Amino acid sequence: MHIPPPARLALLVALLAAAAGSLLLWSPQRLLSQGFTSAAPGIWAAPAFVVVFALATLAFFPKPVLNAAAGVLFGIPEGLVLAVAGTTLGAVLAFGLGRSLGRDALRPMLKRKALAALDRRLTDQGFRSVLLLRIVPGVPFQAINLAAAFSGVRLWPFVAATALGVLPGTTAYVIAGASASSPTSPAFLLSTAAMIAMTLLTLVSMRRARRTMVPSGAGEPV
Repeated sequence: MHIPPPARLALLVALLAAAAGSLLLWSPQRLLSQGFTSAAPGIWAAPAFVVVFALATLAFFPKPVLNAAAGVLFGIPEGLVLAVAGTTLGAVLAFGLGRSLGRDALRPMLKRKALAALDRRLTDQGFRSVLLLRIVPGVPFQAINLAAAFSGVRLWPFVAATALGVLPGTTAYVIAGASASSPTSPAFLLSTAAMIAMTLLTLVSMRRARRTMVPSGAGEPV
């Protein structure tokens, strides 16, 4: 059965809203902190964590909390691998939904000059563009997923750029979670310093973005 593009876009919005609303019924943080490894013992703990992580990101749950939980539950090496895997899986889920349900409906909007330039950049330099967006602090995770889905970025460059781009920030939070029981340890102090630096970079980038959105002379008296 053929579903018109506007109806598919409406379905995408409804699914994302339902995913966000589902956090009223379940808490990823509580699930992961209250006996998660006991509920999913042995070889099932790692894949179960990746699935929970991915679904939580799809529901717009804060990713730093999940990264820290990976460090607490699995330690640094394994926790980092699982956090990156969960992040990448969550990004692929959002990318798939956006590409299959929203791209056709939004295609006419991409003909506008500014959006067309962004679409062309993402299409022609998919890996590089997604990688830079992942590395820069402050850019919303889901916004990148959907922007890539609505553009012409191919799946595998998107996956590779996501896995590499989230590595620096994910590492800091996983180390912080794994070393939280020793707040004076060098690992915890360094990871905390990295998180503070990323927060400051986010604030600076947001301030610069806000300034560029204000037309020159907008604040001048008439």
